[in-house]
Amino acid sequence: MIKMIATDIDGTILKWSFEFSPAVKKCIKQLDKNGIKIVLVTGRMHSATVPVARELGLHTPIVSYQGGLIKDETGKTLYQKDLPAKYAKEIIKWAHKDNVHLNLYIDDKLYVEQDNEIVKEYTDGRFIDYTVCSFDSLKIENVNKLLAIDLKDAEKVTNWVNELSTKFPDLYIVKSTPYFCEIGSKEARKSSGVKFLANMWGIKKEEILTIGDQNNDIELLNAGGLKVAMGNATAELKSVADYITDTVENDGFVKAVEKLIFLGVKNV
Repeated sequence: MIKMIATDIDGTILKWSFEFSPAVKKCIKQLDKNGIKIVLVTGRMHSATVPVARELGLHTPIVSYQGGLIKDETGKTLYQKDLPAKYAKEIIKWAHKDNVHLNLYIDDKLYVEQDNEIVKEYTDGRFIDYTVCSFDSLKIENVNKLLAIDLKDAEKVTNWVNELSTKFPDLYIVKSTPYFCEIGSKEARKSSGVKFLANMWGIKKEEILTIGDQNNDIELLNAGGLKVAMGNATAELKSVADYITDTVENDGFVKAVEKLIFLGVKNV
């Protein structure tokens, strides 16, 4: 019996237009009524996820920053794994050298060095404020994560992931979209967040359904007993899934819930 659903947001329950379909909202409300815990597990900032949780009527803790931060509804921090300052400083130097756009997150606030089209597109529709300043003017500590972005060249982003993973094996570096290279603590993984809450609630792995669409959701899926990939998921994520549902635009989340939970299907 599924007691917990750990779900990604963008590309999984939230459409590319940054809207939730009425079917998704109704489904989540019905799951909550049935006592199933719905947990948002995202690479987003915590502050940018709170409005999402409110819109969906959720009161469960939020797992943000790829699993690097968990806060409950009151804002109390339950779990936090920051990017070590020494690594953050080295990656900032790398970004300067190679002219890479970098988002810097400190204490759940976003800092960028240029107010360019990249940051404007990134923040559009995501409830995010940001500060433009030289990173040299900041005290580099309490770093939630770094995000390297190239909105035009996905291959370049893949190369960044490979390069930085080799250079910094003690960090967790992954693509969260074809154009985003996420850099965080080794312990800032979606799987860590799911396991922490499952242990807190006494929920077994086989009682957890996990669902997502990107490579950073491989960790998320592997934390669940029932692994679901969206129809719009990457090939890598689909390869670890037990079940592949429809796309986010076609309410794949709802269809997966109807098939695997409400219809009582336990195995796929």
